[in-house]
Amino acid sequence: MRECGTERRRFLLGLGALGAAALLPLPAGAGLSAPVRRLSLYNLHSGEKVTATFWEQGRYLDEGLGSFSRLMRDLRRDEAFPIDPRLFDQLFLLQQRLGRQGEIQVISGYRSPRTNALLHRQGKGVAKKSYHMLGQAIDLRLPGVPLAELNRAARQLGAGGVGYYPGSDFVHLDSGPVRSWG
Repeated sequence: MRECGTERRRFLLGLGALGAAALLPLPAGAGLSAPVRRLSLYNLHSGEKVTATFWEQGRYLDEGLGSFSRLMRDLRRDEAFPIDPRLFDQLFLLQQRLGRQGEIQVISGYRSPRTNALLHRQGKGVAKKSYHMLGQAIDLRLPGVPLAELNRAARQLGAGGVGYYPGSDFVHLDSGPVRSWG
């Protein structure tokens, strides 16, 4: 029972920190002028789907952000962590750039430090200090969009990190510094 309380405090502290991080701007001209920002996420491993509004009337919406964070939880430990709202802004912009409003397939979202360390030790190609552990990364696909096109569009955003993994059939997107690989 104690671990559950610790987990809740950690989640709430993370939510506060990400709220502050959300005040940091995306690059100039990012095109986030839409009055409502809405996404549909589908977790390929859990089968869960969430369609929610995460931005409206000039502010992020806790309910939508919380639903997305729960869907993107570490399934190995059933541990949720607040996902950086800027990551959802990037996903929204990516869909605008591609002219797609459909479902985003989530391969991986948040990874607890324990899970990340385990996968790193197993040689699964996981970075030791992954942005997934900070709630700042997603590995994704967009149905109907060729992976190379998704990668190109994500890089053109000029926001965060973009990794191209054609052998594993996904693109990594994070809200860290601008960089790309793969």
